[in-house]
Amino acid sequence: MRTIFRWFAATACFAWAINCHAGDFSQREDVQAFIRDLAQRQHFRVEDLQAAFNDAREVPQVIKLIKPSTDPNVRSWQRYRPQFINSARISAGVDFWHWHERALTMAEARTGVPAEIIVGIIGVETIYGRNTGNFQTLSALATLAFDYPPRADLFRKELEELFLLARDQGQDVREYRGSYAGAIGLPQFLPSKIRSLGMDGDGDGHIDIRGNADDAIASVASYLASYGWQRGGRIVMPASVDDPIRAQSLIDAGIAPVLDGAILQQAGVHSDLKPQEHDLVTLVDLVSPGSPTEYWLGFQNFYVITRYNHSSFYAMSVNDLGHAVKLAYESKRDLISSDATPAPAAKVEPKKTVAHAKADKGKKASPKGHAVKTKATAKKGKTPSHKKHEK
Repeated sequence: MRTIFRWFAATACFAWAINCHAGDFSQREDVQAFIRDLAQRQHFRVEDLQAAFNDAREVPQVIKLIKPSTDPNVRSWQRYRPQFINSARISAGVDFWHWHERALTMAEARTGVPAEIIVGIIGVETIYGRNTGNFQTLSALATLAFDYPPRADLFRKELEELFLLARDQGQDVREYRGSYAGAIGLPQFLPSKIRSLGMDGDGDGHIDIRGNADDAIASVASYLASYGWQRGGRIVMPASVDDPIRAQSLIDAGIAPVLDGAILQQAGVHSDLKPQEHDLVTLVDLVSPGSPTEYWLGFQNFYVITRYNHSSFYAMSVNDLGHAVKLAYESKRDLISSDATPAPAAKVEPKKTVAHAKADKGKKASPKGHAVKTKATAKKGKTPSHKKHEK
């Protein structure tokens, strides 16, 4: 009996010790090594770093969310697209464009990145700031840095960048909130991208992509420009293929634009791209299980959008949402403009004076008085026809 009691007591103590440190980074040797290294290289106080990690917690949900799906049926363009191109997101985009038109115009003029693409990215990422994520960025990045070996190097770098960003901005590193992958703000930048590509859009001397839409707009434009956005360049062009199996080798060539018109023609890929044109493209397949595959040609600017998120579904959604918002915004603006046009002034006959009455005396009176008829009509705005994708 005494032996059983000792066994239960030992088990309880062991369980208590595990629970005490469950989800706690502060006592882990790999974390301690990170703290010592970061303090030495970047001149942080060990005590400050230790205090921050004392409040960080492992988040198992982060690991579940970041793992790629193994279900081949998950990749479906017909299921993916409506998540981002819908009336609610388009309406929110129209409002966003209305309130920040000046910032969008300035960003486009400076970088050549069209306003609709900036609007498309912020809309896809966070619905214009409505959903920026509620994970503590410190805990999310620490979990990925120390508990997700496939990408540990990347996330340890971002964890370091988070501490540097907090120091740059004079913020407590524990206050940042964002996505499960450590992305922050309206455009969902990782800490390293905020530090290297973030822009002060409104000229107040600070970069705040969490609460300042003008800064977020300028930063998105800066990001795309840094990856080689071509001012005035095409983004996508519809295509068709004679033989999907034959075309697969072109798709397997990757997302970078390396194909010319002659290669496409030889492979039985049809589009408006002429064989003699010098623009290079990639062949994009938008797959939906049980439905015909959509084929598109992606130009350099399409490739640039995939540097934001390495997915052809993502890049096409950004393009489609941006153009849908632009169409709706221009239609609404034209309607408001036409409604504000003043109606033609009614013709009013002058009042007769005493002199007029004398002059009229002796003239044969009209058998009936004639009332002045007026019909003020407001000019109605017409909704423009739906624009096709860029060619």
